[in-house]
Order: sequence, then C-alpha cells, then structure tokens
Amino acid sequence: MKRPQQFDLGDVDITHTETLYQGFYTMEALTVRHAAYRGGTVEIRRELMVRPNAVVVLLYDPRLDEVVLIEQYRVGAHSGPTPWLIECVAGLIEPGESTDGVARREAEEEAGLSVGRLHFICEYFPSPGGSTEKITLYAGEVDASSAGGVHGLDADGEDILVHRVTVKQALAWLSAGHVNNAASIIGLQWLALHHDELRSRWQTPAASGQEQTISGVSG
Repeated sequence: MKRPQQFDLGDVDITHTETLYQGFYTMEALTVRHAAYRGGTVEIRRELMVRPNAVVVLLYDPRLDEVVLIEQYRVGAHSGPTPWLIECVAGLIEPGESTDGVARREAEEEAGLSVGRLHFICEYFPSPGGSTEKITLYAGEVDASSAGGVHGLDADGEDILVHRVTVKQALAWLSAGHVNNAASIIGLQWLALHHDELRSRWQTPAASGQEQTISGVSG
C-alpha cells in the first residue's frame, strides 16, 4: 500500500545539532528546516532525547489461555496512582542484537520463561515529539504453568514481580485502568482483537524450525 504521508526524510534538513547532556540517555538541541504544506520551508528548534530502541513482548500461554505480566517501580510514574506499573516484559536493544533475540532474553531475565513462537505485532514511536525511541512489540508463546516469583538482574537494580493471570482478568485490569503504560495497553488491545486466531494457531504444535519469529523484523 502506498504511504499516505506527503513528505519524507528528503524534505528535512538538520542544520545544527548541539549536545546538551550526555549520560545514560543523550539530550540534543536540533535546528531543523523542513517542507511546509503551504509551500516553502519552516525552521524550528527542538530538544530531542536520543535513546536506544526497545522491544516489548506480551507473554501468552495458548493452552492455559493466560498471560504473564510483570510489576515494577517506574521513576517517571509518580504522577499516577502508584509508580509500580503492570507491564509486559520489555528491554532495550543492545548493539548487534535482533529484536526477536531481545524478546527472548528479556522474557528469561524478567519472568524466568522461555519463549517459543513469536508473533510480530507492530513498531511505533511512543513519544516522537521529543524522543528517538522506537518500540517493537511482539506476542510470545510461553508455558505459564510455572510462572511466578520475583525476577530481574541485580546488577541493574531490577525488582520485578511476575503476575500470571487469565486473559479475561488481564483485559479487566486494562478496562479498569490498572494497566496504564502504552506498550502494554497496545499489546492487550491487540490480544483482545486477535485472541481467538492466535490461540487457535498456537494450540497447534510448532512445525520443525517454527520456534522462531512469525513476521519478525531485525534490529
């Protein structure tokens, strides 16, 4: 399908970049000149957080019809009812990693689970007005029967509680506003739309070599 947008990267010129801060993330100030819909160009100055891209994986057990979610403290969520958020497993992409590789690694680290088949859901920019971050979202096939406990890497200060819940319960949490981060909302809404199809597909044993990514993308 032809993309609907009128302009692309060829219609943008970054004329100046200044590094304002360099830490775990980088903050830059950019002067940008881009094409305008009324003709000519517009020049703007914007501050931009440069950060690694990330992968999110919604862990789903088709046999038990359950999802595995995690709970952890988030320093940016103090304006909400609690800074401990209910989330999908997620992590940053390290240099040289593929997105499906990150999904499998993070499922082990944050939930203690091995992922079988992966289904690519979407890619999106969570905050493109001021951040470079791009999210790749998957559904991941797991055996949830042993899911539970506290996980995470001590070296990263992670303290992650695992929740094993039915799909119905997870969607009830979503409807009640207990799931209030974008990636998890998108993942659970996708599951609500495609639940029957995904469950039917994954209840059929994976063919040889199918323990890889369905419609996957590289990092």
